[in-house]
Amino acid sequence: MKPRHLLLMVLICLVWASNNVLSKVLVSHWHVPPLFYTVVRFAIVLICTIPWLRPVPKPFWRIAVLGLLMGGGSFALMFIALNWVSASEAAIVVQTSVPMTTLLSIVMLGERIRWRRTLGITLAFAGVLIVMYQPGFTISAGMILLLASAFCGSLGAIMMKQMGEIAPLQFQAWVALMGVLVIAPFSLLFEPQALDSFRLAGWPALAAVLYSALITSIFAHTAYYFLIVKYEANLVAALTLITPLITIALGSALIQDPVDAKMIVGTVIALSGVLIIALRNAKAPIAQAEEHS
Repeated sequence: MKPRHLLLMVLICLVWASNNVLSKVLVSHWHVPPLFYTVVRFAIVLICTIPWLRPVPKPFWRIAVLGLLMGGGSFALMFIALNWVSASEAAIVVQTSVPMTTLLSIVMLGERIRWRRTLGITLAFAGVLIVMYQPGFTISAGMILLLASAFCGSLGAIMMKQMGEIAPLQFQAWVALMGVLVIAPFSLLFEPQALDSFRLAGWPALAAVLYSALITSIFAHTAYYFLIVKYEANLVAALTLITPLITIALGSALIQDPVDAKMIVGTVIALSGVLIIALRNAKAPIAQAEEHS
């Protein structure tokens, strides 16, 4: 990889990591309702990508379901989870999307895996279990929501591979559209004071949502897709492991996210497993570029 493209990859991971922390601040510290946050973010992305809604990808039902999984499922569940978990924990647990995608590829695409990827899957899940573990074997609602978010993203990745090629901005436009259509009614129903909470958070909240939509979704993901096309997918996917590491550092430095021995050990084990899987995926589906934040 050329030095300038490596620097671009590091910048992408920095953007994703900073948005992990920013999303935690929005939802947990500034009390912006998570569904409302998701709707506003997707609405901004949709406004910027309206021209890419056409032509409508075929079959329509698949892009509709894909949009629901990657938007209404993956994003909304993760932002709701941030009420209970730290940004660092979220960044680590959502890495289970990589082994989940591999397992779903076996079931849905008939792919085979050998012992190295089996080892990677085992390590990834074992590391995440260590991060999730609490005395008494309790697992918080936030952790369960994160796993559900990762599953939605993984299923979306497989469905996207079944669709064939799709332009990155067209994909983002449809995810944004379905996200708004599905999540907005639930936000209106369950978050009646959402607009007041957003106004109370003030201009910093608006700036954060704009950053999330314009910088994270449109810039960082489009740049990631560019690198996926230019270089081997397994190389680029492996480099995304920088994201949870930066998230842990930023979360600890900026919002005092707790980092203990359990998290460090679990992170090392989980990311080792993800790295093994990524390096064995010579043709990873482009949807493995699902949001890391």
